[in-house]
Amino acid sequence: MEFQLLGEVEARVDGEFVELGHARQRCVLVALLADANTSVPADELLERVWADRPPARGRDTLYSYVSRLRRALSAADGVNIGKQAGGYVLRLDPDTVDLHLFQRYLAQARTAEDPRAQVLLERALGLWRGEAFAGLDTPWVNSLRARVEQARHTAEIDLVDLKLRAGRHAEILGELATQVSRHPFNERLASQYLLALYRSGRQRDALAHYQQVRRLLAEELGADPGPLLRETHRRILTADSALAPPAPAPPVVVPRQLPAPPATFVARAGALAELDKIAQAAAGTVAISAIGGPGGIGKTWLALHWAHRNLDRFPDGQLYVDLRGFDPAGEPLPPEAALRGFLDALGAEPGSIPATPHAQAGLYRSLVATRSLLIVLDNAHDTGQILPLLPGSPTCTVLVTSRRELGDLAATHGAHPLILDGLDEVESRELLTGHLGHDRTAAEPQVVTELIELCEGIPLALSIAAARAAARPAFPLAVVAEELRDTASRLDALDTGGLTGSMRAVFAASYRNLSPRAAEVFTLLAHAYGPDVSRAAVASLSGLPAPDVPLVLRELRTAHLVQEDVPGRYRMHDLLRLYAGEQAARSGDEDTRQAAARRLADFYLHTAHAAERLLHPHRMRIELGEPGTGCQPLHPRDETAALAWLAAEHANVLAAQRLAIHHGWHDAVWRIAWTLDTFHRRQGYSHHQLRAWRAGLAATECLDDPAAQILAHRNLGIAFIRADQHDQAVDNLERAMALAGRVGDVEAQAHTLLVLAYAWECRGDNRRALDQATRALPLFQTLGNPVWEAQAHNQVGKYSTDTGEYEQGRIHADLALTLFRRHSDRDGEADALSSLGQLAQGEGEHLRALDHFRQALRIHRDLGHSYAEADTLDRLARTHAALGQNRTARQLWKQALALYDDQNRTREVEQVQARLTETPPDAKDDSPECQRGRP
Repeated sequence: MEFQLLGEVEARVDGEFVELGHARQRCVLVALLADANTSVPADELLERVWADRPPARGRDTLYSYVSRLRRALSAADGVNIGKQAGGYVLRLDPDTVDLHLFQRYLAQARTAEDPRAQVLLERALGLWRGEAFAGLDTPWVNSLRARVEQARHTAEIDLVDLKLRAGRHAEILGELATQVSRHPFNERLASQYLLALYRSGRQRDALAHYQQVRRLLAEELGADPGPLLRETHRRILTADSALAPPAPAPPVVVPRQLPAPPATFVARAGALAELDKIAQAAAGTVAISAIGGPGGIGKTWLALHWAHRNLDRFPDGQLYVDLRGFDPAGEPLPPEAALRGFLDALGAEPGSIPATPHAQAGLYRSLVATRSLLIVLDNAHDTGQILPLLPGSPTCTVLVTSRRELGDLAATHGAHPLILDGLDEVESRELLTGHLGHDRTAAEPQVVTELIELCEGIPLALSIAAARAAARPAFPLAVVAEELRDTASRLDALDTGGLTGSMRAVFAASYRNLSPRAAEVFTLLAHAYGPDVSRAAVASLSGLPAPDVPLVLRELRTAHLVQEDVPGRYRMHDLLRLYAGEQAARSGDEDTRQAAARRLADFYLHTAHAAERLLHPHRMRIELGEPGTGCQPLHPRDETAALAWLAAEHANVLAAQRLAIHHGWHDAVWRIAWTLDTFHRRQGYSHHQLRAWRAGLAATECLDDPAAQILAHRNLGIAFIRADQHDQAVDNLERAMALAGRVGDVEAQAHTLLVLAYAWECRGDNRRALDQATRALPLFQTLGNPVWEAQAHNQVGKYSTDTGEYEQGRIHADLALTLFRRHSDRDGEADALSSLGQLAQGEGEHLRALDHFRQALRIHRDLGHSYAEADTLDRLARTHAALGQNRTARQLWKQALALYDDQNRTREVEQVQARLTETPPDAKDDSPECQRGRP
């Protein structure tokens, strides 16, 4: 974006003119631009644009002009007109406005030394294209124009002084003659003209011009020349040696050390905008941006792309050095060597360079003082390597890239950290297209998506994959995807044969800089298959004391080998995990690795078991045994903490089951499935429950443990019921019954009969469901567990109601509710209330049904039991519909529908959608739910 006010008022976006409208609208723009990034009150804007003759509806007219300007500027990034504090503010980068750039150059010139000041003044004056704000005529604009024109005139005279000091008198003599004729009373200008004439060998002309000015002043103003002009005249008369032209100054060296920009750089719009913001916000200090991230993430590409895009900000040059902090081929570059390279680039005479590094750093800071330089310190190893290369001048901007998190640089020098992650899918696709061409990527869009996933959006990995594809233009991209798909050889596939084109070499450079303890933990993290890992889990995995774990993880995070997106939780890219696994295998200590992996599995198993016992304390128990030595499982303090832990760690517990499957720890596999049952049931995670118990059953079949096999068949049966696969459910439940009968396990038979009853209910055979529940009840009555007996009573009561036996249904449901409440089983209490609600509904007692369902719903929500919540919302809706309260019914069905949809319960979704279609909304509905919007 460019705004030009020093001439005709114009704006350009990407070089294209923007239509700014008529003169009055352009005047509004100038009034906002003059105070860019500051709120200008509406009354002040009206006065600036219309003076004392605003239109009748001034504020409305002003708003109209502002709206049009907003639309005109909408294509420009980083430019917007906002409303603030009763006025308007135009937010933008001030350097995009020639007026502000002019003023910045003048301010910098006032504190700069001669060569630099001359460059700045020439740059400032070069922005002018004619009369400022040409074509606009209001008192405010005219006043502003006069001030700016005066600043321009002063700058022109200041520039003449600098050129005279530099011995450029002959070059400016003609220009001075013109200026003198335009400003005959300006004695400073006359003094400069006398000096230029004298130095050009025209002493007589200089003296004659003095006399001409003296007479003009006397005749027109009745005054004599001032001290400056008289002193210049005196020195010319005496041929003062001080007036002799100076010796020519050595040319100023302007270094241009930046490497070429990346040819296939894509997007990174957010990161580029952040760098722009940092560079613009620096006031009185060196702007330092520390770009961090793992190897291959594109730090250098971003730095070079931004640098080349902003060359005009740094007219005094750009310094660049690769500090080789993580170079696979050698040691980091000593800062003294980088410093000497900078001194040479800045034109320091070899004989004048001091011997000691400290003195060299001082000379370096002197040479860059007041100069507008960009300094790129690429691939830094640590802050110690950077500090000697930092300038002291606030006119300089420094870009640092490093695989380390340079927190001390931020703390001591105000560096702004900018951490890069992988490219998103759109950016990744753009990068591959840049390498391979649109036709090739468009021909295999699904394969491109897979390549992006396999490379995790890491620019280097994507570029290597693209290079492999480009080397075989006749092969489909699916060939490259196939090579990457195999985790055992993926890092081999991401290798072009050179050190800079190998993901393995990039990772190795970071890995070899770790302390021994951090390196060991890094390799062990290959066992953490989940999306992230907590500090507590790492403590068990590593066997380290809990206080030591944050220190090790901080080292890994600082090296960008793990990322901490959420406090206390760490994740690792899959490619890094593959590399960590390779390093673990090379250690040769298989027993140590196995013990660490088992500790991690035990951590998740035992913590999940403790959480499950809090969620469902009356559930049939299983025995775990002791966790491995060094494992430090957690013990959630209450049901809320247990639910929160399971929600945060769900994917990791499932990953721990996969880890146990990989190592053949069959006992852990089925027990992990068991620990997640209540969480899966309450959250409606039927597909996770089914997958976990399929693995659990397979594990029990490898064990000589009939009790485990019975439990696995029964729980897999429940999972199949939830997944609407009823034949498989009944098959597994009958196998569980057969096994339980064979070993004489009455408890297992009783529980399995209740699940069989549930299976037949879901198949629509309520009579058979009642038979199974009735068979289970006397078995539970012999077991001495009142909560289990209550569960049997509840199901007998429910199925009695479903078969029209209401009196029997009420007896058993009331007994169940009493027992559940007596033994503080809130989950069971909600089930019994639902049964009583369905009983009341069947008897036409809809108000009583509403009361029971509302109580059940509150409990389900307290427990986080969204699966049962959805069913209860549906029952509440149907009851309201029966009462003719259709609007409330529809609201409740919509809530149920959202939950069913989240839980992938297709059959229930279809049923509720049909009910919504069949139930028109009421014109009026006074039900409490409708009034409150939620039951």
